[in-house]
Amino acid sequence: MTVKIGIPRGLWFYDYFPLWKTFYEELGAEVIISSPTNKQILDLGTKNTVDEACLPVKIFHGHVLNLKDKVDYIFVPKVMSVYEKEYICPKFCGLPEMVRNSIPNLPPFIDIEINFNKSRKGLKRTIYKFGSYVTKNPIKIFRAYDKALKAYEDYKEKVRYGHLPLDGHINEVLRQKRIKIPGEMKIAVLGHSYNVFDNYGSMNLINKLMENKIDVVVPEMLDMNEINKFADQLPKKMFWSFGRKLLGSAMYLADRKDIDGIIFLSSFGCGIDSIIEDLSERRARRDAEIPYLLITIDEHTGEAGVNTRLEAFLDMIEWRKRNESDLSAHGQPICWH
Repeated sequence: MTVKIGIPRGLWFYDYFPLWKTFYEELGAEVIISSPTNKQILDLGTKNTVDEACLPVKIFHGHVLNLKDKVDYIFVPKVMSVYEKEYICPKFCGLPEMVRNSIPNLPPFIDIEINFNKSRKGLKRTIYKFGSYVTKNPIKIFRAYDKALKAYEDYKEKVRYGHLPLDGHINEVLRQKRIKIPGEMKIAVLGHSYNVFDNYGSMNLINKLMENKIDVVVPEMLDMNEINKFADQLPKKMFWSFGRKLLGSAMYLADRKDIDGIIFLSSFGCGIDSIIEDLSERRARRDAEIPYLLITIDEHTGEAGVNTRLEAFLDMIEWRKRNESDLSAHGQPICWH
């Protein structure tokens, strides 16, 4: 009988789902992904987790409930580290325990620890443990992992070249342009992938920008070597992997100065975001004079309010582009008589 494995459409899903989906399908399992985020999923998650949890964690709980009666196992790994000498957000580390203690009568979890601070031998054991839920054959497991790694690299390359994985799906139509057209607006959207690419959670932000014929840039489209180079300029190493990527992206974009504005999409109550957002804003506004908008989201955020702020931000950038030739070097209007 085919093993059914459920993958919740939240948190690490937007970064790694092609890897795990391909891995388990190559082993012969049926992979079931939860539905795209909607009001019902958010409401379920909000009711079944602690009030202090951030919006992405509440959404994740809703996705687990969406899968509850459909699968044999639910994929909720304990993600500790995805780069050497760096760590992941604490909510990832304790996610299996948090979900298990919040929602009763769930199917068994695939909750193996992922920790890149361990030896290569330890990582191989981890891969085998993940595969052992479907087969005990190590040759099949590592062959499936090689194919999954290839699918993951292909996915990253597509995103790098502008295919945005909204709700986790690569849409060939939604490819962003790599070359800026004169007069066109180019906006960077900074934020964790699970905020930016979740259409419902982000209030459909990416689609709204594209409907306004705006070229959108996200951190996943930038050169990781450049991101790391700028992040290394910090006085102290940023050991939160996701935070390092966002801050390095902000510093890189501020240095390039080829974008018209930055939107930082943050979850209310996210401790890491509160630090990264402030540092990013300082770099963008002080060093590069790039217009900057912070949008903070939680389960109470109204779309109308977000729309109003977004429209005002875009109008301000458009006004600035039209009138920048009428400003002196000190920012005072030049009047011709």
